[in-house]
Amino acid sequence: MNRRSVYFVKPGVVEVREEPVPQPRSEQLLIETLLSGVSAGSELLIYRGQAPAGMAVDETIDSLAGQFNILKYGYASVGRVIDGGSAASREWLGRHVFAFNPHESHITAKPSDVLVLPDNMTPETAVFLPNMETAVSLIMDGRPVIGEQVAVLGQGIVGLLTVALLAEFPLSSLVTFDTYPLRREWSRTLGANTSLNPIDPDVVEQGLAALSGDRSYMGADLVYELSGNPAALDLAVSLTGYNGRIVVGSWYGNKTATLDLGGRFHRSHMQLISTQVSHMAPQWLGRWTKDRRMDVAMEMLRRIHPERLITHRLPIDQAVEGYRQLDQVPDDTLQMVFTYPAT
Repeated sequence: MNRRSVYFVKPGVVEVREEPVPQPRSEQLLIETLLSGVSAGSELLIYRGQAPAGMAVDETIDSLAGQFNILKYGYASVGRVIDGGSAASREWLGRHVFAFNPHESHITAKPSDVLVLPDNMTPETAVFLPNMETAVSLIMDGRPVIGEQVAVLGQGIVGLLTVALLAEFPLSSLVTFDTYPLRREWSRTLGANTSLNPIDPDVVEQGLAALSGDRSYMGADLVYELSGNPAALDLAVSLTGYNGRIVVGSWYGNKTATLDLGGRFHRSHMQLISTQVSHMAPQWLGRWTKDRRMDVAMEMLRRIHPERLITHRLPIDQAVEGYRQLDQVPDDTLQMVFTYPAT
């Protein structure tokens, strides 16, 4: 039996290859993939050849070992256990599980490397788990406070989920920015007070007015930069008030950020905060673990129902067309998923 796997071959080129399904080792499970989510941010960096050469793909996930060259990638797969090695319990058979695994139709993994889906959770909901965990991590590292004025730059899936979580807080204002109308519309649906186009010539004035309203506290207390565009950092600085916090959640790959730090930033005691979901920030290590954060992410999936953000379902054999669309016509896409018809 063969499986189908997506390979990033070179910039602008992906291939769906057939290869033998690996036999599970004694302690492993064999999982038939039902659905996998495309992470437009990180996967487009790889597709465009903008991932940093020589950097480990992920230091914490075994299925993503290796460096950015010709590789399989992806980290949001949901499937059904169909077999297991001699030491794997038969109780796993038929269970629906989540795996941090590249796009491929069959997966081998140890039980400790997968998460069993709750009985009431669909694969369409569970496929958002990595992005929801990232959004939870962003909230924790930004530490929003009651009554704060908050801005979010970038309304891709991570940005939209972050807005949905921020909307749970009693903030004074929540203002978002994105160039695509569909994303701005969903941003307002998920709880933003207003959503602005960052390419408008007076966007800074619009943003400051929307953040502060009739209050005397000018600018944002907290800004999240989630656009993936290094140029957005200058807009973040322009929107941030005195002693405000800028959380940089974007991964820029090998794109260089040119940032003006000679004006307001220099005198305003702003804080630039880096954040990344693979590791817990040091301040949380007393009582928090990745398992605890994952539990919170699971609960947030139940509350927010992100499956409504799926706009495109493509069979895995159409992955080439899917990446081409994300690269060239991204404005009508929120979440793309690959499906795995039986062969």
